[in-house]
Amino acid sequence: MRNLKLGLFENAQTNASGTATWRHPDSRRHLFDTLGYWREIAQICEDAKLDFLFLADAWGWSEINGVRPPIATEETLDLPRLDPFVVASALLAGTTDLGLVVTGSVLVEPPYAFARRLATLDQLSGGRLGWNIVTTGTADTAVKAFGMDMVAHDDRYTMAEDFLDLVYKYWEGAWEPDALEKDKDGRFADPAKVHLVEHEGPYFRSHGYGNTARSPQGTPVLFQAGASPAGRRVGGRHGECMFVGSGSVQQLAGHTAAIREEAVRAGRRADEVKVMSAFSCVVGATTADAERRWQRVLDAQRPEVTVASYAMFTGLDLSSYAPDTPMSELSTEMSQTQVARFAGKTVGDVLADWHTHGVGARPVVGTAEEIADEICALAEGADLDGFLLSPTVQPASTTEFVESVLPILRARGVFRGEYAAGESLRERLTGASDRALPASHPAAQYRH
Repeated sequence: MRNLKLGLFENAQTNASGTATWRHPDSRRHLFDTLGYWREIAQICEDAKLDFLFLADAWGWSEINGVRPPIATEETLDLPRLDPFVVASALLAGTTDLGLVVTGSVLVEPPYAFARRLATLDQLSGGRLGWNIVTTGTADTAVKAFGMDMVAHDDRYTMAEDFLDLVYKYWEGAWEPDALEKDKDGRFADPAKVHLVEHEGPYFRSHGYGNTARSPQGTPVLFQAGASPAGRRVGGRHGECMFVGSGSVQQLAGHTAAIREEAVRAGRRADEVKVMSAFSCVVGATTADAERRWQRVLDAQRPEVTVASYAMFTGLDLSSYAPDTPMSELSTEMSQTQVARFAGKTVGDVLADWHTHGVGARPVVGTAEEIADEICALAEGADLDGFLLSPTVQPASTTEFVESVLPILRARGVFRGEYAAGESLRERLTGASDRALPASHPAAQYRH
């Protein structure tokens, strides 16, 4: 049995994944705007020896036919939220080993400033930083706030590659690893090892010197999610950890195989890309007890949230279609993953499904043993390297998983007990022999 990687999915806002369960009596997510909440979550993760805390993000918001529905504000569906970069920086001093993964959009971030910000976090964390690359699935509303024009879905992935090539040049090529000498009797840095970056791409241009020296990992660990052909192509070329949604063993196995095929097509080994599935669970003393707990989560959410939530991710107003309308008849330039995942379903099917778990994973409901069985079966059957845990109620869901399911996984030998001393996030997740990206990665071409 493989050694699984585990991360915790979080949002710096009250609700997550397009659901609105903040009214649940055990939920403390309404305290997301306090430092104490984040310190508690990070401490739970580090005490449990989870590999990383993943901070999701979005720039857009819910609109239906150009109007923000009142229920989105009443249920704090999408706004307000905090900047995940600032949250991550606030957690550095209170953690020593936990990886911190931040979400950053290639659509709205200026590459030069972005490269400095991530290099700073990787430096201060000692090599514990990851970047979740997004092209902004909620682009339709986000571009309005930035005064930009809408960019088509596949064009955003072309933009992503140009963005990546530029930041790679600053992370990998601007400062050589041993450029800093810090010798008070000599010099601080070797000029021969500091290089001018020149980039003329289809979307971005830059001419200058790196604002930060090389950080411990150089390029942060690269995370990406995306089920569209364009998303898989970019992920296969650049990604180190690819996320896929929940589903059956057969569905997940298909996603995994497609991602690994793209990696090989890009000249990399199939196993260079670690594939992790979203995973959510509700733990009970018995299966019946778990079902009762799950129903309490569903009862905490107002049904009216569903239409607004789906529109936030896709721009599609499902209430304007007949329930029996096939999803294959709908299209969007926003998150195509959230349309493609419902292939063969109707609008009515989607509304019923979305209400239970939104964009997140459908929870496995059962005893700790049953949940551990499902994790092991999915990992083996779908060739998965790990899971991104998506809690239904925070922090209760995470605590229950850590206290009841994790000991079973450790007893079965599928999750390690301790962190390795001095290990970077890249070494831990990918099994690399050092902190740098391998020579087969496209970023390596920019090294001197």
